[in-house]
Amino acid sequence: MLNRTAEALFWIGRYMERAENHARLIDVYYHIQQDEFINHYDYEENQQDDKWKRIVDAIGSKAAFEQRYANYSEQTVLRYITLDQVNTNSLVSCVSHARNNLRMLRDQAPAELWEVLNSFYLWLMEQSEEGFYKETPHQFLSQIKQWCHMFYGCATSVMTRQNEWYFMECGRYLERAENTLRILRTVQPMKAASSSPSYPYLQGILQSMSGHQVYRRIYADRVSAEPIWEFVIFNPIFPRSVHYAFRQLIKQIRSLELTDQPLKLAHDRIVKQLSKLIAELDCIESSELDHESKDELTLRLLNSCSWIGGEIGKSFFLAGVVSV
Repeated sequence: MLNRTAEALFWIGRYMERAENHARLIDVYYHIQQDEFINHYDYEENQQDDKWKRIVDAIGSKAAFEQRYANYSEQTVLRYITLDQVNTNSLVSCVSHARNNLRMLRDQAPAELWEVLNSFYLWLMEQSEEGFYKETPHQFLSQIKQWCHMFYGCATSVMTRQNEWYFMECGRYLERAENTLRILRTVQPMKAASSSPSYPYLQGILQSMSGHQVYRRIYADRVSAEPIWEFVIFNPIFPRSVHYAFRQLIKQIRSLELTDQPLKLAHDRIVKQLSKLIAELDCIESSELDHESKDELTLRLLNSCSWIGGEIGKSFFLAGVVSV
């Protein structure tokens, strides 16, 4: 496999996972925002802006947003994260990047995969801000999630289990772990200040990950900050937990078929680092962690994700050929 092909597939996995995560996160935050506005007659504009600031921070675009906009109003943030083609991290940009990468691989990738992603892109380009705000963003965001599910369902059904599949899955699960950690880090400062304001957002974490029902089956009525944090970080069977994402990531990396000795050495180095992270998560007792320790842990895991992504790029890809 050519390096640029591996890189394109890796980033297709990342971009599609990022697009779905954006849709999930915006949908939940929007409804939390509306509930707070309805239930608090003294809800102030600066409080509203602060809530939307968290969602921009959660997707890692705070600096870029503040260069273009003076405030964090609802309409500005929703436009920036969804249909803003100038923002390289917006929902529409993620789908466009994924499509461009797949277009370069049309002679190698299954035709069905291209048909789904291209149709997704064309549908998305037809959407307008007027339609987005006509009632609520919920219907639009639900359709985004359905398109992403269709793409991954198609990929699961038609892609051969070779390096092409493994690289795309590596991108998917690395992006998932990063997304979960970024979301947690936006909520942790609120928890430090006061447990009350953070509660809706901790609930929102579960809802954005479609984990509310699973959580209730495990923890019953213990809907509080500590078990939610434990569930999202450590649970080994919940598909959107950090622990699960790391286990899937190491599984896909180990499945890569490599013949070049330098690549094997780089591969082993990445596997060792991931193995250490998984072993650490297996050994940690979350009940023994205070707020500061949790903050340090999420930051360290997030930095580890960045290291792994950098190592994969340096080891397996030609720099600057495909990735954005």
